[in-house]
Amino acid sequence: MPVYQAPLRDYQFILDEMLHIYQQDALKGFDEIDPDLVDAILQGMADFSTEVMLPLNSVGDVQGCKLVDGKVVTPEGFADAYQQFVDNGWPTLTCDPAYGGQGLPEVVGIFATEMQTSTNMAFAMYPGLTHGAYSAIHAHGSEALKQKYLAKLVSGEWTGTMNLTESHAGTDLALLRTKAVPAADGYFAITGEKIFISSGDHQFTDNIVHLVLARLPDAPEGVKGISLFAVPKVLVNSDGSLGEANSLYASGLEHKMGIHGNSTCVMVFEGALGELVGEPHQGLRAMFTMMNQARLGVGMQGLGVSEIAYQNALAYAKDRLQSRAISGAKAPEKAADPILVHGDVRRMLLSQKAFNEGARALVGQQALWLDEAERHSDPAKAKVAAQLAALFTPVVKGFITNRGFNACVDAQQVFGGHGYIHEWGMEQFVRDSRIALIYEGTNGIQALDLVGRKLLSDRGAAMQQWSALVTEFIQSQGKDPQMQPYVSGLMDCATDLQKASGYLATHAASNPDIIGAASMAYLELFGITALAWMWARMAKIALTALENGIQEADFYQAKLKTADFYMAYWAVQSRSLRKQLEQASEMLTTLDEAIF
Repeated sequence: MPVYQAPLRDYQFILDEMLHIYQQDALKGFDEIDPDLVDAILQGMADFSTEVMLPLNSVGDVQGCKLVDGKVVTPEGFADAYQQFVDNGWPTLTCDPAYGGQGLPEVVGIFATEMQTSTNMAFAMYPGLTHGAYSAIHAHGSEALKQKYLAKLVSGEWTGTMNLTESHAGTDLALLRTKAVPAADGYFAITGEKIFISSGDHQFTDNIVHLVLARLPDAPEGVKGISLFAVPKVLVNSDGSLGEANSLYASGLEHKMGIHGNSTCVMVFEGALGELVGEPHQGLRAMFTMMNQARLGVGMQGLGVSEIAYQNALAYAKDRLQSRAISGAKAPEKAADPILVHGDVRRMLLSQKAFNEGARALVGQQALWLDEAERHSDPAKAKVAAQLAALFTPVVKGFITNRGFNACVDAQQVFGGHGYIHEWGMEQFVRDSRIALIYEGTNGIQALDLVGRKLLSDRGAAMQQWSALVTEFIQSQGKDPQMQPYVSGLMDCATDLQKASGYLATHAASNPDIIGAASMAYLELFGITALAWMWARMAKIALTALENGIQEADFYQAKLKTADFYMAYWAVQSRSLRKQLEQASEMLTTLDEAIF
């Protein structure tokens, strides 16, 4: 079975030394947290994830979910683990105290999510989808709807799902056909079929609250005619007790590449009663609250699985004896050298390490922006934070899952033939992490969103906000000779990103198809630049700590060496991505279909 050690020291570094969460006096509720509390919470999740969730990861993969007599049965041990999860209060971490939540910042909760995802991605999706449903109802539901559902979702007594996709309507939600017809007492009768519904049915709880996109009879065509409905598996009486079963069921389970432990269902609604969430025909806006929450979670899946894959690849590389180092034996007392001595193995491992730690810092920054947008006492600063979080949402989802999957493949490669065998767990990590590039909006859609909406549509307002932060850092650190490698690497990336942005702004007006052709290279370039910003900031912190004679010198030296590698191996890719974008994009838009 794979091993896992939660990166608790890295969390402390990011939260305290980089993001300074204990000095955020302008953020509501941040005065209630301190290092001892946060460390205790993250240690508790580390214990739960390694002791309860990790042993079930392979079990869930091998057994999968089954549909028995019209009911979904999850893998052995999952239901008991979920009950422990609820009993320990883990679903309540970042939820509103008005509904039984602990009210902790998102920047703390997101690292609890990482540990869950690392140890059992399929299991972590059950509470993850529930939190998304909670977020949508909390933001857009009526007071009556909140009172009916939120406390149960917060506690984990009930779970939630999101129902968007139909067999003919995936990314293009304008095509969806599910209907909602007004019924008695303010309810609507929902009829239609949804596919790919994660956590769609299970035996964990007495009720599941499905958030369903559907069309009202008077709905206009396209996405402007979509409404959102809360449709419970079991109807809820006026006193909060459960009533009759609703007219919905799971008609099948998807047989999929990975995440076998999660029940991915085909859901059928046959006049099922639901209530409107938000305003009529504004369902996509309400659902995007849930989807944006989910996109942060999916980005964390890309990181979480990459982290556990890296840890196991590193352990294997230190233990596996194969051949001698090219320069001569490094372990002459052994039959061969550990494969960690080989240059290509080191390249793969250090690439994973640099990605994981940089991505973790970026996710922490994104979560803090989300907290600032919701909690900052200054509305102007809250608005800027919201703009930055919106800008980075497709980057966190798209770039981190792209590169996280690649990191899992590299980790598998370190194992050689053993990586292809189930017992080592590496091939499961590859299969599980692959879905993160696809669901919650494919990464191609994330790239289009970044270029079409975030870069071009708002005239680059959010981009200018972030560019100002990067420029400020470069100017403040540019004269420090020790910071030169990091400032120089960041400047190169930022310059390439600026030129690529200018190219798109200039050429997209005359040839809009360039947006689609160039968007993926732009997403990758943006992500590499974002992580260069993270690593330059982390290098500054490490240098300062070492100058101050801190006791944990090894930790900070490792940060510096990894920052060096990032600038030498990752950051230099910005130039080739910019050249690719500039030289290939227009060509792609003009080629005749006959050549494909």
